[in-house]
Amino acid sequence: MRRLISSGSPYEPRVGISRAVRVGPIIAVSGTAPLGPDGRTVGKGDPAAQARRCLEIIKEALERADTSLEQVVRTRTLLTRIEDWQAVASVHGEFFGSIRPANTIMQVSRFIDPDWLVEFEADAIVERETESGVT
Repeated sequence: MRRLISSGSPYEPRVGISRAVRVGPIIAVSGTAPLGPDGRTVGKGDPAAQARRCLEIIKEALERADTSLEQVVRTRTLLTRIEDWQAVASVHGEFFGSIRPANTIMQVSRFIDPDWLVEFEADAIVERETESGVT
């Protein structure tokens, strides 16, 4: 069964995407920009604030998909300024320090909105318990 999860981003209907898609135990979270509930950029000029907002949106999307950050197996960090990697990685560590998913940090030339300094993607796999409680 395919389940679509929305975050209310104005880009979802325009681009034809979902914030996340869950198929069975797999959840793929789209590139997530630092948008506030009003659809405006959060933390203009501040890569750490933008990273925090992106990861909050991902956390909320995962919760709507009936899972959590603990099930994330891979993240991708996309930056417009590679020199921001340490500030952004520090925030990533706040969310994933004990989870430690696979990760790639890369620089891109730009995003749809030039005020966005960072986007994240995430993939999660929900572990299924057997009758004995072992996966």
